[in-house]
Amino acid sequence: MDLWTVAALVLLVLWAVGTFALAAGGWIHVLLTVAVFVLIWRIVVRGTPTPPDSPPSATPRR
Repeated sequence: MDLWTVAALVLLVLWAVGTFALAAGGWIHVLLTVAVFVLIWRIVVRGTPTPPDSPPSATPRR
């Protein structure tokens, strides 16, 4: 797990605590939106393979 995934999980915990402990106003649900966005983003980024590097001596063909 990287830092962003941990941050997303912390935001989810803060949202859960805020939802049940506070009056759960509309602003608290922004935490849920951001946390789910960051979590899905990091899962997708981790699953995307990096493109192979081209050899440094390669020259474009004409």
